[in-house]
Amino acid sequence: MPVIEVEKVIPAPPDVVYAAAKDIERFPEFMPNVQTVEILEREGSHTKSRWAGRVEEFRRTIAWVEEDDWDDARRACTFRATEGDWDKYDGVWTFDEHPDGTLVYLKLDYDFNVPLIGPLIRGLLAKLVKGNSEEMLEGLARRVAAG
Repeated sequence: MPVIEVEKVIPAPPDVVYAAAKDIERFPEFMPNVQTVEILEREGSHTKSRWAGRVEEFRRTIAWVEEDDWDDARRACTFRATEGDWDKYDGVWTFDEHPDGTLVYLKLDYDFNVPLIGPLIRGLLAKLVKGNSEEMLEGLARRVAAG
């Protein structure tokens, strides 16, 4: 299964960036391909949410339920899809101090099976998932900068 790893330095303190990332219901505001995020359950450090996003290249909306476990002491989040269109979708975010602000690291292990999918489409999907992951970090940086 493909694994995507992206990172970005955001010029803000780790606690500020981490708090913005935890505010997942605001992701549609800064990520154009995320249509909705609905919180289904929030209990302590655990969040369960329903996501819907548009993949224009496939002319398709994908949806999934995601569970996030936030570790405030370490400023980290582990996440996984528990139902929906992803065959596998899990990973980790970390938010570490950096001389220029916060180093945000995202690792995503995913699989998305489409019947009769070929190597060319798998390559396109990998490119789309990586691009979306990079856009998420860019969007988070814009969100933090905007306050």
